[in-house]
Formats: sequence, C-alpha cells, structure tokens
Amino acid sequence: MTMIDSSCLMENGGGVGGGGGGSCLPCTSEEEKQIVEELNREAERDLKEGNLYFVVSSRWFSKWERYVGQGFVDNLDNGKSLESQDLDVERPGPIDNSDIIEGGSGNEGDELELVRALLEGKDYVLVPKKVWEKLVQWYKGGPALPRKMISQGVFNRKQFNVEVYPLRLKLIDCRDDSESTIRISKKASLQELYERVCSVRRVEREKQACIWDYFNKQKSSQLSISNQTLEELNLQMDQEILLELKEESSHSQSGKDSTGNELAVVTLEPPRSPMSIAGGPVMSNGHSSSYSLDLQPGSALNSSFTDMDNGFGVHSSVRRVEKGGLAGLQNMGNTCFMNSALQCLVHTPQLVEYFLQDYSEEINTQNPLGMHGELANAFGDLLRKLWSSGRTAIAPRVFKGKLALFAPQFSGYNQHDSQELLAFLLDGLHEDLNRVKQKPYIEMKDWSGEPDEEIADECWRNHKARNDSVIVDVCQGQYKSTLVCPICSKVSITFDPFMYLSLPLPSTVTRSMTVTVFYGDGSGLPMPYTISVLKNGNCRDLSQALGTACCLEGGESLLLAEVFDHKIYRLLENPFEPLVSIKDEDRIVAYRFSGKGTGRRKLEIIHRDKSTLEILKGNVGKSFGTPLITYMDDDSPTGADIYLAACKLLSPLKRASSPTMAHSGKENGLLSEANAETSSSCNGHCEPRDQSIGDTELEDTSSQELSFQLFLTDDRYSSCKPIFKDSVISSGNQIKVVFEWTEKEQKLYDSSYLKDLPEVYHKTGYTAKKTRQEAVSLFSCLEAFLTEEPLGPDDMWYCPSCKEHRQATKKLDLWMLPDILVFHLKRFSYSRYLKNKLDTFVDFPIHNLDLSKYVKKKDGHSFTYELFAISNHYGGLGGGHYTAFAKLIDENRWYSFDDSRVSPVNEDDIKTSAAYVLFYQRVRTESKGESGETSQVQAGS
Repeated sequence: MTMIDSSCLMENGGGVGGGGGGSCLPCTSEEEKQIVEELNREAERDLKEGNLYFVVSSRWFSKWERYVGQGFVDNLDNGKSLESQDLDVERPGPIDNSDIIEGGSGNEGDELELVRALLEGKDYVLVPKKVWEKLVQWYKGGPALPRKMISQGVFNRKQFNVEVYPLRLKLIDCRDDSESTIRISKKASLQELYERVCSVRRVEREKQACIWDYFNKQKSSQLSISNQTLEELNLQMDQEILLELKEESSHSQSGKDSTGNELAVVTLEPPRSPMSIAGGPVMSNGHSSSYSLDLQPGSALNSSFTDMDNGFGVHSSVRRVEKGGLAGLQNMGNTCFMNSALQCLVHTPQLVEYFLQDYSEEINTQNPLGMHGELANAFGDLLRKLWSSGRTAIAPRVFKGKLALFAPQFSGYNQHDSQELLAFLLDGLHEDLNRVKQKPYIEMKDWSGEPDEEIADECWRNHKARNDSVIVDVCQGQYKSTLVCPICSKVSITFDPFMYLSLPLPSTVTRSMTVTVFYGDGSGLPMPYTISVLKNGNCRDLSQALGTACCLEGGESLLLAEVFDHKIYRLLENPFEPLVSIKDEDRIVAYRFSGKGTGRRKLEIIHRDKSTLEILKGNVGKSFGTPLITYMDDDSPTGADIYLAACKLLSPLKRASSPTMAHSGKENGLLSEANAETSSSCNGHCEPRDQSIGDTELEDTSSQELSFQLFLTDDRYSSCKPIFKDSVISSGNQIKVVFEWTEKEQKLYDSSYLKDLPEVYHKTGYTAKKTRQEAVSLFSCLEAFLTEEPLGPDDMWYCPSCKEHRQATKKLDLWMLPDILVFHLKRFSYSRYLKNKLDTFVDFPIHNLDLSKYVKKKDGHSFTYELFAISNHYGGLGGGHYTAFAKLIDENRWYSFDDSRVSPVNEDDIKTSAAYVLFYQRVRTESKGESGETSQVQAGS
C-alpha cells in the first residue's frame, strides 16, 4: 500500500482539519480515498445535532468511487476477471448535482429544491462538511446542497438523521392572497417561523402579525411566538399557513389575551366533553357519534395536540352523521403505506370494540418498552374519529407526528413498508396497553423429554406473566420450533409467541440449466445434462433435479462447483445458495461421489498444456479444460497416493489404442530428472526438484500409468513444486495439483472430454418464450413456511452438546392460533445478488379457511377463519402504492380504501396479485339445541 507523505498532506490540507490548497502536486486516487475515509471516521465519532452534511449526486459520486477504487469489485462480473474489466478509470470531472435538483440547475444555497422522493444510496449520498470541502477543493463544481443533522425520536429511540427535505410551507398573505414558499427545518421553533414570515412578507413586528395553521384551507389554530417546534405542532410538507395582520383580522383571534399576554396555541376546536375518551365520541366538527357508549366520567386520554383532522371548520353546520367505518385517510406525502395499515387495524372487530370503550385503566405509562401510552392514545383517538365522522376523510396529522416521534424510521416523506409498520404498531400498542406493570424475571428451563403439551403450557404461562394486553388476547398465537444438530443430533424444542406469519411465495417460474457431471472416482466419462429448476430456487433444488436426471443412486452425492478460467472459482456447498447467483453465462459442473463429502479432504487437479504446438504459439503452461476433483481419505497422503488418485480420475479418458509409456523416462519407470526440469514451469515460480527423493521408484503395478508429472500448487495457483512418490503432502483440507499435458499425455489420454464446458444457458438464435408465474395457493405458502430447512450461515445455532455453533435444521409447527390471524406474503426479496418484488397471484380463501390439519394442539377451538381485511401493494420496489380492502362486518360488505377515497367493492374483486397482508378472524362454532346442529359465529361479533 502506498503511504501518503504527511508533509504533502498537510500542505494540501490532507491532514484532518487541514486548510486549503498548497504547493504539492494534486493527490493521487489512493491519497484521496485515504483522506476521505479518515474524515468520514472523524465525522462518525462526532455525531451531534447541527452537524452539516452535503447532498451529492450518486451519478457523480459513483464515478469518484470507481476512480479511487472503492466498490469497484461490486461492479465486476462477480469479481471474477480483473483482466477482463477496464480498471483504468478516468478521474471524474467537476462535481455535478444537476440531476438531483428541480430544473436541473440553480444558485448556491438552501433555496435550491431537490427532486422529490430521491432515495439515499440510489440517487444521492451524504458526505460530512469536511469531505465536501475536500471534494470541492479537488474537483470544483456543485452546486452545494447543505443539510443539517437533526435528532429524532424520544427515550431510547433517539437517532440522528440528516434532514434532506426540510419542511416546505405555503404562506398565504390574506392582504393580497399571494402565495410564498418558506423552506425551514421541522426542528425550527415558532419564533423562527414568525421571523422568517415577517422577513419574507416585509411585515414590521409592531403590526402584530398573526400566523395560522391553515391546513386544508381551514383555520386550525393560531401559531403565536413560542419555543415549540414545527414538528411538535404537526405542520406537514406543502401545507398552507395564513398570515393576517391585526387591523385586517379584528374579527378573529389576535393572539393575545385581554391583558396583552401572548397565547401559545389558540385552538378553534370545540371543547371536548368530559364524558369523551381520547377525543370521542363528540368530535371536533361538533357532530355527535352514532354510537351509544357507556362512558365513565374522568377519563383522561385526550391527545396533547388538537387538530382539525376531519376537515370541518368550527362554522360547519351540523348535519346527520352517517354510519362509521367509511372514512378515508388523507395522504400526507407518501403515507399510503400508513393509511393502508391503519385501515386494516381500525376495521379489526376486536380492536374497534376495545378502543370504543374506556381503556384508560389499561394504559401503561411506566413500561420502558412502551411509549408512555401516547401511541395507544393516538391510535385510539384516530380510530374513534374514523368511526364517528361519517364519510369525511381524516388527516392523521397527530398520529403521524406520534409515529415519527416514537419510530423515526417512518418519519419523513419516503415510501415505507406497510407490514413493517403493522409489526411496529402491534408491538407498540401491546407495550402501551400491557397490564403487567412490573415484569417478573423468569429463568428459562432446559427441557429434556417432557411432553410437548407441558412445555407449551409453561412457555405460554411465562409469556403471559410478562405480556398481557388486548393485543396478546386477540392477535398472538404460539408455534413450536424444533432444532436438530447435524453433528450430534441434539434436539432443541421451544414454543414461541407470534403476532403474524411471514409466508414465502413458492415460485413456479422455471429456468433451464445445463450442468456437466464428472465422476469423482473415475468410473465414467463426463456427461452434460440440461434440467429445469425453479428460477428462484436454491442449490438444493438444482442437486435434486440433477440427481434425478443422472440416476443418482442411494448413498451417492453431488458436489456442485463453478468453473472459471479453467479453475474452480467456487464450490456451491451451501444447499441454500440462491440460483440467482448463477448467471446464464457461468459454467457449472457437478462431481459425483459415493457417500457424503462433509469434512473429507479434496484433491483438485487442474490442467496445463505443455505440448509443442502450444509452446510454438507462445502459450507456455496455459491452463485448459475442466478441473477434476476427488476425495482423499488418507490422513497423511503421500505423493504416491496423489498419483494413484490422478490415474484413477484420468482412466476413463485413456485412448483405446494408446502407445505404452512405461519407458518414457528412465528404463526402470522412474520419473525422469529431465522431465522434472523441463516441466518445472508453473507461472515461473516452480521450486527446484528435490534430488533426495527424485529417483525413488514407484510401485510396479502402476509404473506404466505414472509417467506424467504432477505439481503441488497453492490456493492462488501462483507457485508449484514437483510431487514424487515419497513426497509428504500437508495442504490442509484441500490439495491442489497441476497436471502438465505434453505430447505423450495427449497420445495416452483424450483431453477433448475436458474441453468445451457448456454454459448454464446456451443462447440460441431465437428468443425463448418467457415463462409466466403461475398462481399459488395460500396453503402452499403456509406449507413452505412450515418446511424443515437448515439455518443460514449467518444464523448458526449454538449446540449445548457440541459446545459449538452449528448449521442446524429448523422445523416450525403451528401450536396455537389467535382469534385474529395475520398472514404477511413475502413479496419483497433482498439479497446480495438481487432485489425483487414478486407479483405472484396467491389464491387465498375468503371464507372457511380451514387450518385444522396444520395445528398440532387440538384444544377444542375452531380452526376456521374468515377474511376481513387486506393491505395491497401495487407497483415495484422503492415506490408503488398501497391501498386496503376492509369488510364492514355488520353490513357484510367490502369497501376499498385508497387514501381519502372510499368506495364499495365486490367480494369477487378483492383477490388480486397485489394482496400483501391478509387479516383473518376466527369463526367460532357454537352448538344449538339438542339436535346437535351447529352455527358459525365470527369471533368478536
């Protein structure tokens, strides 16, 4: 590694905190990389609110990364061929942020507008101030897009984020109805907003300007000078604020009381009844709820924020309230994911019944894992409004503010995952409503041989001793997890709770793959096989299909490998390696063995051409053909063992009429000294022949087969030394040798069988017809979820018997099901090779989902379920649109909830390929009379 001259760095400002330009030559790419890495580390050590970062276009920054050598391996074809890639990358030109700025260009400063919905890492990167200064010093350009770091969240959920998109407000001046745009941090105070408004509209402070929260063009509340932040007041991106002056607004609130004192926030919302709970049933529009509730006095669950969330002003005339549950949710800027999740939850019958009652006694404000009851209050308040406002759309500003406060990952205006939000909400509501105020410490037992029922019951009692809420009552079930150690067969059984089941989507799209099978014991010639496998399958699927095609017998196994540049590039020993990691142009081989290969020493033989023809071409020692692999079961193999194994592997290639080569060297069949000398070139790094063992005679029984020369090489094939009979081989668990082919070997063996290894997919002259994904059933998804499979290499299990981490097999079984059963269909897949969304149509039952055959515990409960809500996702990764379908149980009718738009939908139309999260309710079976006839009643109805 080139070391940077410290004096030069200081003159160039290269030292941390260094100054501007100097007298040294420009930095090299390696120097630039080292300087930036050090400055990034310094910034990470000093994270705090107010730190300045700069937005840089990924298009330009990726060019700089390639220039300095960062991340270039990811851009290579699997990192295989450095020679085949153009690594002489030119130095990038001036910094160019034009592609991420609205209009493509502009002046420097905070007023530049970024293109909406940019994604970090994909569209832009964030660099600390000192890094930006260095980049500008080296490359010039711009424009500069500074952004400040802010702190978001509360309690133990605080995190630092760079505010890439500051709050943008539309200022309406009531004097002339003109509009101005104000860009300001959400962490700014009302005092700062007041000063900015007065500056923009050139209003003198003496004129007593009044600023109103003018959301939905309705005066919600007056914003007077205070230290409250705009985030705390739930001001939203692109919403309106209204400027009034005292002389023009004498008919409205002035912002001061009769004594002249300033008012913090003057709400126009009617006072809530002391009989209401969390803002209901008397709503902010003055409408009475259509629900007749048994409310208790003294409920103190009102939100700390007041909000005209339903869009009604105080002067709206009272009208008849329509039935509840049909209100939409306004989109607050890419919040369709939140709206979809919320509509599913607020139409869950048991949650509706619970939050329309007085739940104040169950609020847990002391739970360190909860949100001091604020999330439950905000959700309950919103649910009441949705069930009390008829068909008027609600703007969930307060709820969104609470969500950003307690889950900063959902703040901002980027698209998020509705299932991830649902998981957070269910867990958060549970902790806020946990009836257990002091969680007891419970020591886990090491079970051994007890009946499953006994273990499951105790595990559930232990869980309930620490977790007891309406969410546990309604939404939590229990599954059995069985782990088996692959080495000692130790079995570990646990029973764990769940709130939803994430089901994989079995793919039916197939892929044609050609794989060449070699015999690892030399018992047959290599043979290519073309098979069909699932496109999204794994190496286990490939091995099984290949084993069927080549008639693999019991006790035999296949070792898959990828060959590149005539060497083994990688062994595909992980059965769960995804097939997407194998490209169509790759070359895959399978070595066929008797028995399993786990833990056995491998011998790999690669081939080098030393024939006269290749020497004349100048290709001395050029690799060719396909490597051969066999297993060496000797603890300390010798050179003779290596030669005999090589003979065995090459025996199928022996020509039928080959001349004998018994005396090609010395008359006694020894390896000739001349042969060792002339064959000692292996990348020019061969060691000299060991004279002490060079003339040792090989066994007579194989002397006619052992006239060729083998060389021991290293993992990088960079050096090699001759192998003789008495050579002691100590190369760990893998031995790599080079077989040199001269004219003699070419006459004895037919090397053509080793050449022309086919690609995985042979491209023909015409385009193959694309295979379409067929529909799969919800049952097949559930069965895939319950299938036994090994743990991933990053999720190893510590075996208490072996005292080591093992890749155990894991089997899940459903033990106990909840009244509300949620299925998450895993449509989004992320791996190092591919990011993808599956649009597979899943055929799920709407009525009578019978899960009895999948449940192990037969406790007399019904295992039949009815669908009542769906969260849908349309579109691709990183965007798309979320909607919801929900059923009004009392009406027995389905509705579509698309943000603020609500409309009836036929039951036949709710099954689509967009279905993402499914909500089912248990159907209880009740006996009637002496006849034994039964009827089905939905749980919670």
